[in-house]
Amino acid sequence: MLKTACQEQLLPGTTLQEKWDHATSAGYDAVELRGKGGFAFRDRLPELRAAHRDGVVMPTVCVDMLHFFGAFDADLRRDAVEQMKSQLSVIAEIGGSGAQTPASYGMFSRRLPPFEVPRGEEEERTVLLEGLTELGEYARAEGVTLYLEPLNRYEDHMVNRLDQAVDLIRAVGLDSVRIGIDSYHMNIEEADPAAAILAAAPYIGHAQVSDSNRFQPGAGHLDWPAWLSALHAIGYDGYLAAECRLTGDPGDAVRSIPAFLRRSGA
Repeated sequence: MLKTACQEQLLPGTTLQEKWDHATSAGYDAVELRGKGGFAFRDRLPELRAAHRDGVVMPTVCVDMLHFFGAFDADLRRDAVEQMKSQLSVIAEIGGSGAQTPASYGMFSRRLPPFEVPRGEEEERTVLLEGLTELGEYARAEGVTLYLEPLNRYEDHMVNRLDQAVDLIRAVGLDSVRIGIDSYHMNIEEADPAAAILAAAPYIGHAQVSDSNRFQPGAGHLDWPAWLSALHAIGYDGYLAAECRLTGDPGDAVRSIPAFLRRSGA
């Protein structure tokens, strides 16, 4: 049976308890949180503890910051690592499984001018491995997982495909670092998304869903039966977290996702 989660910003309501009521009535099994920078996620601990006590299921947090552990600037990298450590601690405290982050977002694209990256590939690999190792060791100590999300070539120049993430995770050698796949980015970057899932099977820990146009599943042309069948084939038992924009009536769009995914994955 597919388990679905909805990112909190898509749900109506002013409290997590209200959002949870809407989520469960729509057929979701969990709420995925968003972790803003400036230690804002840590500052939400009283709210998150209360929601946890009230039975809100919050398995994962997806980072929502201005810089990431792969930043060019060393001070920004250090800040991003500390922010992620904080998010890992918070999600562990409320009984979650882990935190998802890309290596970077909007920092540079080889597909857009000026095309030449301001650091070499060897240095980039060193930066990524250092960040993933430090965060992975911290996640292991907290009993949770760091999910590395490959992004498309226009949003990140370092980790775009699942095989690139697998290579880094193998080099890190920690079970506490896994891939957080995203159907939208895979639709752009993977020649065969289902085959990519099968090839990366041992390293996939989390999954986010949106269609080929970044709208809710069912609003684009992604081959959902193939994508979901691949996840079923590898025995994936985590959540499918809706991270998308909405087209049409927002309430109807949010309510449509669990039923659509279950029909497509049947």
